[in-house]
Amino acid sequence: MKYLLTGATGHLGGHIFNELIKLVPSSDITVGVHTISKAKSLSEAGAKVVGIDFLKENTLLEAFKDIDVLIYVPSKSHDSFSRVSELENVLTAAKKVNVGHILSMGFIADQVNNPFDLSAFYGYLPRRLASSGIPYTILRNALYADPLVPYLPELIERQNVIYPMKDQALSFISLQDSAQAFAKVASEKSLLQNGRIYTLTQTRNYTMPQLAEVLSTVSSKEIGYQPVSLNEFAQIYNEGNEGHMLSSMYEAGGLGLLNDVSSDYQLIMGHPAQNLQEFLNSNYNK
Repeated sequence: MKYLLTGATGHLGGHIFNELIKLVPSSDITVGVHTISKAKSLSEAGAKVVGIDFLKENTLLEAFKDIDVLIYVPSKSHDSFSRVSELENVLTAAKKVNVGHILSMGFIADQVNNPFDLSAFYGYLPRRLASSGIPYTILRNALYADPLVPYLPELIERQNVIYPMKDQALSFISLQDSAQAFAKVASEKSLLQNGRIYTLTQTRNYTMPQLAEVLSTVSSKEIGYQPVSLNEFAQIYNEGNEGHMLSSMYEAGGLGLLNDVSSDYQLIMGHPAQNLQEFLNSNYNK
């Protein structure tokens, strides 16, 4: 089996690569990256590194040739139109060179009534893959737990979680656990089922008071819950013009659209995902 992984120099893609080389020979893995100079460590690990540009079909055709499993991690962008355009280019190239199977990252914010800025893409993804004629599998991630680690000092200083979530809950998964599931599904034909959509979450979700309680326990500091408005949240975290995207995600959360809990991770891996408190304890240095 020959694998191609996009986004391998990013957060999730990098973790997937590290897990995949534990399960298949690194010589069977090609990584498609935008900047080859950033992929030196991947080359040194034994992978083939190719440059791809999602806007240049010839680079995709060359990279996707003779690939059995394309592990598609979308590039980072703040709007659905850019990601949909990228996906269309990926599918056009994959179809032309007869890619065997697409394993794609999804996200739980894919409902038709979800106000998250990227929900249109995540809703489009399964429908478009279903119509593509290419065998596909999707792994829908919950919110990543990882950003809570560098965010915790700010929450300690604020003494409150400020997500504008009302009384609703959020569901999490760590990048490490997500990546392990991606690698396992990619490498096992029994799991790489055409049309199958898995949802990767921990075994429970958290209302904001419950999240604050976990963060208080981990940090040994008292953290409560005092939400700000959606507009205020967008203004506070508008670095890189990401404010509206982030606030729209928590608007979706406040509607109860980010609280999925699934047993799919355990089905794939044979054990539950690491729970939030254990993850934070392992990664946060007091």
